Amino acid sequence: MPRDLLQIKAIAAHIRHMTMQKRSNIYQIRKRVPKRYVSVEPRDVVWISLHTDSEVIAKIKAPKVWAGMIEAWEARLAGDTTDAEAQYAAARDLAAARGYRFLSAERVSRLPKTEFAARVDEVMAASKGDKPDMVLARAVLGGTSAPPITVSRALELYWEVKGKADITGKSPDQLRRWKNPRIKAFSNFIAVNGNIPISEIGADEMLAFRDWWEAKIEAEGLSANSANKDFVNLSSALRLVIMRKRLNLDLPLSGYSFREGEAKVRPPFSVGWIKDKLLAPGALNGLNPEARAIMLGMVNTGYRPSEGAGLTRDQIRLDVNVPHISIEALGRELKSRNAKRIIPLVGVSLEAFRAYPDGFPRYRAGSATLSATVNKYLRENKLLETPDHSLYGLRHSFEDRLLSAEVDERIRRDLFGHALGREKYGKGADLDHLRRVVELVAI
Repeated sequence: MPRDLLQIKAIAAHIRHMTMQKRSNIYQIRKRVPKRYVSVEPRDVVWISLHTDSEVIAKIKAPKVWAGMIEAWEARLAGDTTDAEAQYAAARDLAAARGYRFLSAERVSRLPKTEFAARVDEVMAASKGDKPDMVLARAVLGGTSAPPITVSRALELYWEVKGKADITGKSPDQLRRWKNPRIKAFSNFIAVNGNIPISEIGADEMLAFRDWWEAKIEAEGLSANSANKDFVNLSSALRLVIMRKRLNLDLPLSGYSFREGEAKVRPPFSVGWIKDKLLAPGALNGLNPEARAIMLGMVNTGYRPSEGAGLTRDQIRLDVNVPHISIEALGRELKSRNAKRIIPLVGVSLEAFRAYPDGFPRYRAGSATLSATVNKYLRENKLLETPDHSLYGLRHSFEDRLLSAEVDERIRRDLFGHALGREKYGKGADLDHLRRVVELVAI
């Protein structure tokens, strides 16, 4: 099918004047070459076989065959460029338009004799005198090599091939946080190996990258996970670019990750610590008011810090029988489809939201600094129960309290936005029921 409006117009303009004639009892299209394509088509007039002796079938096939011819000429025009990537893509498209799979010259040379001869005849038929059609030759005989895509260019292509579908729903802050780890991985690799063509990435380059990370882990006391994220982001992006750009490369991208140590479990704050330390009079006065309110809102809701920061006036519902918040995908992407939920507000969490009924504009567009701000304050003011504790421990504490109260698993998972692990039946507990449950464990 035509690829753009220009081709559609060209087809429509010329089909009306297209004539069919019989040659050797087979219908063919006879048509003068449009002026747009004289630079890529040496013939003044083209004859295109319709491969039928039936006039009815010929009339049906003619528009489609002519559309294919226009598409082939457009591919030739695109291939008449010094841009290696454009030339390579155009050669691939032109081969497809002529009914051939694009192959490298080496693979073309190993084709069966009949197929190889057919490709050569295709080029010779389109040539003028002893001047070969080099655009068609590059496409059909594999005269165009894969372009030397550098590591930095591969990252640019990665953003393109991921497409809008993968970023739809992400807020600007979420998009930045999604991109940054990939930018970091590529930047680190280039710092070690240089901005080389990805076709030159071999075991030596990957091992050099691993050695660099090994020294960095030891020098800075980092976890293996810090390095492994780089390897995952680098390899997944390169594999997608290679596949979507049909580069026919087989890079050694696996087997370089570091063995993970035992995963650290974020410990929950004890009820006593929350009451006696975190909620002690004046304990949180030095923390900026919005961060303090989000933190207190977390005590009896267990929401993720980013979920609390992203709440708007429409999602904070206080003037109802059961005050609650609604975690929804409004201007941002949720962690999972199960994350959409409602949570009743009681105790210190309700009081925090009464002070901020419109939400938290300071952190709504970017919650990345929220946890760092709170954790730094708690650490400097000796409000962390142990060195391993963090703001996230309030979420774990809420779940531990629900477990201790023997709250039903379905209700716990609904409150936390977790998958149930089996099919859900019914609507689950209503809002009034959820309030009664949370009141059992509220602080």
